[in-house]
Amino acid sequence: MTDYIIIGGGIVGLSVGKALLELEPNASITILEKENDLASHQTGNNSGVIHSGIYYTPGSYKAKFAKAGSDSMKQFCSEYGLQHDICGKLIVATNENELPNLKKLYERGLKNGLNVQLLNKDEVLQKEPHVNAIKGIYVPAAGIVDYKEVSFKIAELITSQGGIIHTDSEVKAISEKSDEVVVETSHRTYKGKFLINCAGLQSDRIAKLAGYKIDMKIFPFRGEYFYLNEDKRYLVNNLIYPVPNPDFPFLGVHFTRMINGNVDVGPNAVPGFKREAYKKTSFDMKDFFEIVTYPGFWKMGLEYYKEGMEEIVRSFSKKLFVKNARQLIPEINEEDLISAPAGVRAQALKKDGSLMDDFFMVRGKNSVHVCNAPSPAATASLEIGKEIVNKIEEIRASVGV
Repeated sequence: MTDYIIIGGGIVGLSVGKALLELEPNASITILEKENDLASHQTGNNSGVIHSGIYYTPGSYKAKFAKAGSDSMKQFCSEYGLQHDICGKLIVATNENELPNLKKLYERGLKNGLNVQLLNKDEVLQKEPHVNAIKGIYVPAAGIVDYKEVSFKIAELITSQGGIIHTDSEVKAISEKSDEVVVETSHRTYKGKFLINCAGLQSDRIAKLAGYKIDMKIFPFRGEYFYLNEDKRYLVNNLIYPVPNPDFPFLGVHFTRMINGNVDVGPNAVPGFKREAYKKTSFDMKDFFEIVTYPGFWKMGLEYYKEGMEEIVRSFSKKLFVKNARQLIPEINEEDLISAPAGVRAQALKKDGSLMDDFFMVRGKNSVHVCNAPSPAATASLEIGKEIVNKIEEIRASVGV
């Protein structure tokens, strides 16, 4: 029997393993990942931004963990020689109507304890000469990294301390008893004293397998990107974001210089009819049926109908996508963008149609389930790992273990 079973080999699950071994160096840990490689989903399919925490509600998990996680991620990369760049980012207003929301965002950044700077047009253009902006916010703490590389380093640290990682191990059944948790996978059965569910896109299903009914369901949003052609990368120095639409829970099309030199443009945020919907044609009947029979799906559709239709239309029209991107960089043309791999965001959707904004964790008898950890989870992963270890300690204290 192992001390801890962790389901999910993304950066959050790995960070939990790291945090556990820091607290209990002699603990036995088994990590189960259903894919053939680690960090195959959200961790390995994002633009690699180290977020600062400017967007998130003061006092929320996201705000707290993004700020602390940004610092710990930079420290981790420096300690282990992982390439990263604290390049800063700009959030820019392109017209007068966006200025009130830009000001609110600046004030939120200050409330979250961030060093943010309000810039006039000339100051913005000094940092990003090709951007269309009348004013902006500069966030010096933002940066870029390869989270897959970070994940592999964490995995290396775990295995060097005796931790075991099994890939190609899809969980099929869970039995949580008073003194143990039994996990059946596609290949074998594992027994552990405690279970941590960090299964991302499958996290709600894993919680259900363990016997927990929660008022949410993971809804997959496909984030569709383009790369900026190499001869046009000079148009973007670092990270350029629009002022987010307060009525839509996504950041809008932005420009991201990546650690490998590419410049990402995107994303669109469109519904996926498969949990792992990386292509427009991705479809799974079970996943589709589960989505369309869930009341929250239709209520969300009514709430965000206008914005959602704009995202879907832009998904099928490169011309409209470019028109949107040109609001930030007017020199962009259709031929300047080439298709890039998509990512899928695991977003918790409640029955009332609301999208769960903050990180969400469920305490079980001998388990913790991370049931909502979208962006900035990669940035915050090391801090989320520590928080889960704290919750394990709380559970043990409550039952006198």
